[in-house]
Amino acid sequence: MSRRKLYGTVIVTYRCNARCNMCDCFKDPSKPSEEITLDEIRKLPEMAFTNITGGEPFVRQDIPDIVRELYKKSDRIVISTNGYFTDRIISLCKEFPKVGIRISIEGLQETNDKIRGIPDGFNRGYTTLKTLVEMGHPDVGFGMTVQDMNCEDLVPLYNISNDLGMEFATATLHNSFYFRKTDNKIDDKKKVSQNFEKLINELLKSKSPKKWFRAYFNHGLINYIYGNKRLLPCDMSKNAFFIDPFCDVIPCNGMKEKAVMGNLRRQSWEELWNSEQAQEVRRCTRQCDRNCWMIGSASPAMHKYIWVPGWWVIKHKFLKGGRYSMNEIRHSSR
Repeated sequence: MSRRKLYGTVIVTYRCNARCNMCDCFKDPSKPSEEITLDEIRKLPEMAFTNITGGEPFVRQDIPDIVRELYKKSDRIVISTNGYFTDRIISLCKEFPKVGIRISIEGLQETNDKIRGIPDGFNRGYTTLKTLVEMGHPDVGFGMTVQDMNCEDLVPLYNISNDLGMEFATATLHNSFYFRKTDNKIDDKKKVSQNFEKLINELLKSKSPKKWFRAYFNHGLINYIYGNKRLLPCDMSKNAFFIDPFCDVIPCNGMKEKAVMGNLRRQSWEELWNSEQAQEVRRCTRQCDRNCWMIGSASPAMHKYIWVPGWWVIKHKFLKGGRYSMNEIRHSSR
C-alpha cells in the first residue's frame, strides 16, 4: 500500500480561454514567463493524489511534460479542463492512459455556452468527452458548478454521464481570491437544493459505493448553500495543499485572501512546509469560518473522517431505503 498521504493541487496557469460568470481569473491572467516550471514541479513532495487545474491547464503546451514529472511522485492525477483543446487532451490521454480528465460542462448546450462564454463550448467539451469514452479511456467525467441558471440541467447531465459510464463531479458557487469574485450567490436556495436532492436520490439508487459517497458530498453542498457549518473539519495545509502558478504554496483556494505558506521557487519543500510561516497559516486555517465545501478540501476530509460519511451512507442507502430529503438540512439565513 502506498505511503503517500498528501493531496496536492497544482494551479499551472491563470490564463483561460473561457469567460465564466462565476470566475474572473481570465481578467487577471498569469504571464507564461511567471508560471511554475518543470524544475519547480520536481521540487514538489510525493502525493497520493494530484489535481492539475487553472485557469485552463491546456493553454500550456508543456502539460505532457508536467504530467510526466508529476507521475514520478503522485499515485493519481486528474486534470480539470473546459475540454476545448480536444486534440491536446486526446494526445495526452494516449500517452498517459491512466490520467483522469474532468471536463467542466455547466448545463445543456444553451446554458453551458451562456455560463462559460465560449462559443460552441458545449459541443467542443462534449466531443472531447465522447472521444475519450470511445477510445476506452478509463477515467473521464463531467464537472458542473451548480447555480440558479443551470440547476435544472443537473440531473439530465448526470443521466448523460451515467449512460456514457462517466464520472460526474459537482460544485456550487463560492467566493474567494482564487475566483476573483465576491458576488457569487445562490438566489433561489430552495430550487437549487431541490435539484441537488434529486441528484442525491439518483446516486443512492445506484449499485456503486463511490456514488453513495458522492451523494454525501452533494448533501454537503446543500448544507453549504444554506450557510451551515461544514460537515467535516477542514485539514487543509496539514494533509493537503495548493500551489499557484507563481509557486506560492497555499492551504486552499477558498479563502477570502491568499494565505501563503512559502514559495517553492525560493525554498525547498521541507524548508517551506516546516517553516514558521507555514505554521502561522495552519493556525489561521484552523480558525477559518468560511465553511466552504469544495472537492479539494472535502475529499481529503471524507477520507480522513471516513466513519462520518460512512454512517451517512449506511443510514440513507440501507436504513432509509435509498431515500434522502433536503429537509434534513437546517435552513439558516446566510
